Amino acid sequence: MRQSGESLAERISYVDMTPLSVLEVPAQSLEALWVRGGFPDSFLAPDDQGSLGWRKDLVRTYLEHDVPMFGARVPAETLRRFWTMLAHNQGALINASRLAAGLEVSSQTVGRYTDLQVDLLLVRRLQPYHINVGKRLVKSPKVYIRDSGLLHALLNIEDRNALLGHPVVGASWEGFVIENLINAAPPFTVPGFYRTAGGAEIDLLLELPGGERWAIEVKRSHAARPGRGFYEACDDLKPVKRFVVHSGQDRFPVSEGVEAIDVLALAELLSK
Repeated sequence: MRQSGESLAERISYVDMTPLSVLEVPAQSLEALWVRGGFPDSFLAPDDQGSLGWRKDLVRTYLEHDVPMFGARVPAETLRRFWTMLAHNQGALINASRLAAGLEVSSQTVGRYTDLQVDLLLVRRLQPYHINVGKRLVKSPKVYIRDSGLLHALLNIEDRNALLGHPVVGASWEGFVIENLINAAPPFTVPGFYRTAGGAEIDLLLELPGGERWAIEVKRSHAARPGRGFYEACDDLKPVKRFVVHSGQDRFPVSEGVEAIDVLALAELLSK
């Protein structure tokens, strides 16, 4: 495409080729998919050490070969530091000033680095959902490393046991669930999150074609009890369906109108 000397308008269609998803691997392998990520050579590696080594090589290839190929004049070590900082802030609101201070660059440069990683499909910038509810809404987007395996490679997390004892475990699971549900949703679904200054919050809000809203809370624990902020946000937005995605395999009602469900079952619902 970069070498083409003519416009491709009206003669090209774009298809996002995602890594393996929860809909494409055996149900008993979902934890391995979370730990290793969806790149086939990583997921199918004979052991965790081989999987991590493959992902670290991929990170280095991106930094030293793929990024310069796109014409970005960013030192590989600087971009590695930035990518790792995003990994440590998985699922957090973008704070360009703090990231810029850590890299000793300007906030505008941080924005340019983020745009580059979004364009390369390495980072997802989840936008806040705006609606007139008479409350002060959070306007900054949240950022996620899209592939959980790359997230863990950037943080030197080798296996499941190391992940479960790491501070990023909850944010990692949240990002894994969000990425899989967005990929499973129908075309033209608008994903986002909802948060007010008063603490009302929905981790993932999907506006399906036709305008129907699904509110999704993500919990790593099996308890699957949403916080008060989730109920307040649902009162604001009146979503048609309300789910709490937990790490177990059971599906059960949590409260009136709210159902606990596993990531695979919800992905299957969205894909129908």
